[in-house]
Amino acid sequence: MLMRLAFATIIVGIISGFLVTIYELLIIFTTHLFFAGDPYKTVSTLPVWYLYALPTVVIFIVNYLTSRDKNIREYGVSEIANSIMQNKMTIKLKTLFFKIISSTLSLSSGYMVGTEGPSASIGAMVAYHIHKWFKLPSFLIKMLISVGASSGIAAIFVSPLTGISFAIEQIAYQFLKRYISYLIVASVIAFSISVNFLEPIIFKYSHGKDINLKLLLYDFAFIPYITLFIYIYLFLKKRVLHFIDLEVFKNIAKYRNLIFSIIGGAVVGTSLLIEPHAAFSGKDVVIYLINHNNHIPLLLIFAILILRIIGTTVSIYSNAVGGLFLPLMSIGALVGYSFAEILNYFHFTSEGFYFAAIGASVFMGVIMKLPLTALILSLETTFDYNVIVATGIILFFVDRLSGIFFDIQRKYITKEDKIEKSE
Repeated sequence: MLMRLAFATIIVGIISGFLVTIYELLIIFTTHLFFAGDPYKTVSTLPVWYLYALPTVVIFIVNYLTSRDKNIREYGVSEIANSIMQNKMTIKLKTLFFKIISSTLSLSSGYMVGTEGPSASIGAMVAYHIHKWFKLPSFLIKMLISVGASSGIAAIFVSPLTGISFAIEQIAYQFLKRYISYLIVASVIAFSISVNFLEPIIFKYSHGKDINLKLLLYDFAFIPYITLFIYIYLFLKKRVLHFIDLEVFKNIAKYRNLIFSIIGGAVVGTSLLIEPHAAFSGKDVVIYLINHNNHIPLLLIFAILILRIIGTTVSIYSNAVGGLFLPLMSIGALVGYSFAEILNYFHFTSEGFYFAAIGASVFMGVIMKLPLTALILSLETTFDYNVIVATGIILFFVDRLSGIFFDIQRKYITKEDKIEKSE
C-alpha cells in the first residue's frame, strides 16, 4: 500500500503541475485576447467605453455563474479544508470547471484577485480522482486531498517552500506529523513542472547573510507606517463595504449583486484608465518593485496604491473569483516602496526594493493570518537576512497593533476550527 500511495502522490504532483500551469497560461492568453495584446501597453489605445464595459460585462457573467452554483464564488481553500475535515469532497467537477472559467474571466478583465483558490481546487480534484483510481483505503482520502491542494498551490506560486508552508498553515496542519513527506514530494514535483512555464518571484538585490544593523532603525519606523495602511484596507473592507453590504442593501438584497457588479466594473475600468498596473492580480507589480533600482514618483505610487486597495476590496464584494495572496502582496510592496521614497525625500538613504520585499510579506501575512508563510516567502524570494529579520520583527508588532481595533480572523477557517474556538 505504501508503494501505491507514494506512486499516487507522484502522479498527483505531475498532473496538478500541468493543469495549474495550463490554468495560469489560460489567464495570460485570455488577458491578451481581451486587451489585444499586453494590457500594460495596449490599454491606452483602447476606447474608454470598452475599459468600463469589459469588467462590468465579465462580472455580470461571473455573478450569473455563481448564482447557478454558490460554491463557485468561494475562494477554494476553505472548501478544501472543510472537505478534509469532514472526510468528503464537496467540489464537483462541474463546479471546478466553472470556478476556473469564472476566475479566468475575473483576472483577465482586470479584477484584483489572486489564483491560489482555484489552483488548490484543481490539485484537490486531481487527488480525489487519483484516490479512487488507485483504490486506496478510505482513511487516506483526507491526506491525499490535502497533498493535491498543496501541490496546486506550490505550482501556482512557482515556489515550493512558500507553497508548502501556505498549505500547512491553511490546509494540511492536521496531517503534518504523519504525512508531511508526501505533501513535500507532490508540491516539489508540481513546482518543478510549473517553473518551466511560469515566472517565479525572485529578488535580484539580495545581500545574503550580510546584516546591516543601520537598517533596523528604519525597520522600526516602518511599523506604524505599514500599520496605517493595513488600517485603511481593513476600514474600507470591514467597516465601509461590510456596512453597505449588510445594512444599506438589507432592504434591496435581490439587487445586491447587480449594484456591486456595476460598482466593480466602474472601479476596475477607472483603474485601467488611470494606470493599468493598478488592476489585475498584482504579481507584475511585486516583481517590478522588488527588482528595479530606479525611482518612481511618489504621486504615482500612492495613486496605484489607493486604487489597488479600493479595487481589491471591491473585487471581493463584486464576487470576482480568485484569492487574496498576490493582491495583498502587491499592496504591501507599494506601501514599502513609498516608505523608502519618503525616507529618500528627507535624505535618509534607503532602497525601495528592500522595503517593497518586506511590505509584500508583512501585509499578506497580517491580513491573511499567515505568519509562517510570510516569513518563508521573504526567505525564498530574497535570501536576504536583512529582509528576513525585518519581516519577522515587523510582522510581530504590526499583527498586534492591527488587532487593537480590528478582529482579523484566518480567512479560510474550517468548521472544526469554529467549534474549537467557540469552546
